[in-house]
Amino acid sequence: MSKPKKPATIVAAAHPELDPAYGSVGPAIWPTDTFEWASPDDKPAFDYSRTVNPNRAMLVRTLAELEGAVGGVVTNSGQAAALLALLRLPTGARVVAPHDCYGGTYRLLEAIERQGKIRCSFVDLTNDEAFDAALQDQLALLWIETPSNPLMRITDIRRRASAGKGRGALTIADNTLASPLRQRPLDLGCDLVLHSTTKILNGHADLFGGALLASDPALVEELEWWSNAAGLNGSAFDSSQIVRGLRTLPLRLDRQEASAARIAEWLSQKPEVQAVYFPGLSSSKAAEIVALQQSGPGFMLSFELRGGKPSADRFVAALDLITLASSLGGFSTLICTPSTMTHRGMSPDAQREAGIAPDLLRMSVGLEDADDLIADLARGFSTLGS
Repeated sequence: MSKPKKPATIVAAAHPELDPAYGSVGPAIWPTDTFEWASPDDKPAFDYSRTVNPNRAMLVRTLAELEGAVGGVVTNSGQAAALLALLRLPTGARVVAPHDCYGGTYRLLEAIERQGKIRCSFVDLTNDEAFDAALQDQLALLWIETPSNPLMRITDIRRRASAGKGRGALTIADNTLASPLRQRPLDLGCDLVLHSTTKILNGHADLFGGALLASDPALVEELEWWSNAAGLNGSAFDSSQIVRGLRTLPLRLDRQEASAARIAEWLSQKPEVQAVYFPGLSSSKAAEIVALQQSGPGFMLSFELRGGKPSADRFVAALDLITLASSLGGFSTLICTPSTMTHRGMSPDAQREAGIAPDLLRMSVGLEDADDLIADLARGFSTLGS
């Protein structure tokens, strides 16, 4: 058995063998909708691009290698991957999800529950008592998001996945913020791992994509069937561009993570800041868990100001370099107020329950020089007074 390749090697591998015509080092793009059959009875490996496409196959192969999966599906967005995970559930299936999960995930789960198709409990997965109580009822799917978006809360994946399995449930982990270079949920007991490939995996802020990967071949086959039936599969072009983005992922992530660590430490010294949420802070209550399941803290951080929404509004208005926008993981640094932007679909009560305050700011740290980013943040603080 050959020795497993390291992530940097996986993403840099050219795979010219996947171009049967020319062996191109830079993979070709196959935008065709259909492929020729040799005969009516001999189905080719690629027959119709909604079902299978060489560019998606290349991306799935690369992501599966990074995550330690046997395979999976590439979808047209991260939300499509989330929907795919739910489509396979029977009517009335119960889902337990984080109360502070990504706003799009919360909106999707809540909407499907309103239709009577699932039952969903939103729970603080970092609270043992709340989690144990949520497991008392029948459970089909345990949804983990760690670090959570936007509060960077850390869930002990191995413990929670083991408990979910004990109740007969499958466990899915949204690994978008950590990436497979920093965390591999399947190795920690999860059945499914989800990505919005729009974010750090692509890194160029120029497309949408998602992925859902599994460790069980039968589960992969089920996901492939549902994704094809529902028309959720990603395009050839977007898949090829995500492969392009993956080539530089290790370099980008190292740089963005180092800058995020510097900024988090700087923010933690500011009297105008009530709290900093970043997995790499030594003062983090979850530092021990982070050390066990992550090989680095990642590129995302959040911080809570003092003074409510007026302070947050003045702060972001003063920024010159950092862009006010709701995405993450790209080459440029973005900041947002989750309560009115990424999580505006959550009711005020749900936001309060999750700890999403009006003056909470979430930052996706990009590739700019950390000194320049800190200088820009100082402009924001200059508007707040003492």
